[in-house]
Amino acid sequence: MKQNNTRPHQASFRDPSGYMFYDGDVLRRAINPIYFKQYNALKDSGFIKTLIKNKLLIPHTQTTVSDKQIVITPEPIAFITNPYEWSFEQYKHAALHTLKVHKYALSKGFILKDASAYNVTFHKGSPVFIDTLSFDFYEKDTPWRAYKQFITHFFGPLVLASYHGTEIFKMLQTHIDGIPVKLIASLLPGKSKLSSTIYTNIHLLAKMERTHSEDYKAETKIAKLSLKAQNNIIDNLFDFIKKLSIKEETEWGNYYDKTNYNDAAFQGKKTLIEDWVTALNPQRLIDIGGNDGTFARTVVTKVPHVIVTDIDSNAVGYNYKQIQQNKETNMLAFVCDVLQPAPGIGLNNLERNSLTERLQIYSPDVTMALALIHHITLSGNVPFDRSAQFFAAFSKHLILEFPTREDSWVSSLLVRKREFMNHFDFYNQEAFETGYKQYFDIQKKETVTGTKRVLYLLKNKV
Repeated sequence: MKQNNTRPHQASFRDPSGYMFYDGDVLRRAINPIYFKQYNALKDSGFIKTLIKNKLLIPHTQTTVSDKQIVITPEPIAFITNPYEWSFEQYKHAALHTLKVHKYALSKGFILKDASAYNVTFHKGSPVFIDTLSFDFYEKDTPWRAYKQFITHFFGPLVLASYHGTEIFKMLQTHIDGIPVKLIASLLPGKSKLSSTIYTNIHLLAKMERTHSEDYKAETKIAKLSLKAQNNIIDNLFDFIKKLSIKEETEWGNYYDKTNYNDAAFQGKKTLIEDWVTALNPQRLIDIGGNDGTFARTVVTKVPHVIVTDIDSNAVGYNYKQIQQNKETNMLAFVCDVLQPAPGIGLNNLERNSLTERLQIYSPDVTMALALIHHITLSGNVPFDRSAQFFAAFSKHLILEFPTREDSWVSSLLVRKREFMNHFDFYNQEAFETGYKQYFDIQKKETVTGTKRVLYLLKNKV
């Protein structure tokens, strides 16, 4: 008798239309009878096929069909990123992608019934819609039922970020159902009301909510809106979002213009990394604190999937633009703060996995942490054994760059400690090796020529 080896996906329980589940290690989607009519119409009309062909919807194969359930198997996605981990440009593209999908749906007699930002992720270098069951039939003169969700998940956060910076996106960690319209409106400056698009889609919406409360929600379900008017709203939002920008400047946006490497040292470091990574023949690699992906690009053609993270949203945004320009479909960029990695959120903290859990599932063969340990240790006051524990949780091999006390950046960080400078006497190679040897074996170490930095190749003891 065949053993049942299925288990539900923790993030998939809200939609009556169906749910995601694991069949062994394979992620599949079950479609319930309540959605058969819609799914078959979407499939038979060629709607789904066209979305997939145009890289708007994640591809899938139909696995099994019965009168009780249809099962489809989506194309695997190496790593799921969440909205609070995107750069401004990524968030913009995800919003525009959602509007494109909805506009196309309207043209074919369907609607996008769900405009959650979590229905989009980045795959093969671009945003892709991942919820195949988010469509329904269009009913004449009915408004877009997911309009408010789009405002709270996409338009509102983007407008806020244009005024206040990308730290705003972290609010999605505590507002999994979108940032409330009233809160968005309260955080915007008064001058934002001068924009007809912002006033109509945020301030007026917030005012109507305050005036009508729960009655307003009921009214929106029966209000009339012509197809032409709905398309005009979509076009207005699309054009406005496309022009949005941010003005924040960050320390690391032009990091490699300020580095203390000369050209020979820079090239020497690249060569070491390329040699070490090539010898390991990894299938998956992550560069944590990788800035704009400069060093990851030394091996991007040799590794099937590469992730580059950085704390700086501008650096991630610049990297994302390079990924698109170079058509680097095997590279993924996202924002990550090692000292405060994204937690698990939602019901039971399980709807969206924590960063550490996702990295453990991703299971990179090589982790790179270049020019990072001195910031973790000296800026974050994190002992070596604690940072080693973090990397060991998901890393098989770790290539780590250790700037010695004589390095100019380390000296600068120590000076900032002022009267506590002597407390950080432990920052030295011997203490570093002692801390990391609790979790890793040192396989190689080599000074980067022309620098006060040492490159280590470490192997997880587990």
